[in-house]
Amino acid sequence: MTHTLAEEFPEHAEHITALKLNDEEFARLAREYHKVNHEIEGLEACNLPISDAEFESLKLRRLALKEQIYNGWFNGRG
Repeated sequence: MTHTLAEEFPEHAEHITALKLNDEEFARLAREYHKVNHEIEGLEACNLPISDAEFESLKLRRLALKEQIYNGWFNGRG
């Protein structure tokens, strides 16, 4: 399963596209989310060696970014 922002927030997919183009803070967070998500998916797909703690840290970072995006743009703002 992938975890792109559009898949995580399908009801906001069009809004996400517009925000990436028009809101620099959102765009920065979206890029960071994408980078962390891509790293996680790559590790999962290739079974690359990484400690459980490091992998959990990446997943927690992705979750924190997702929550920051949701709370900042989709939970009553925007």
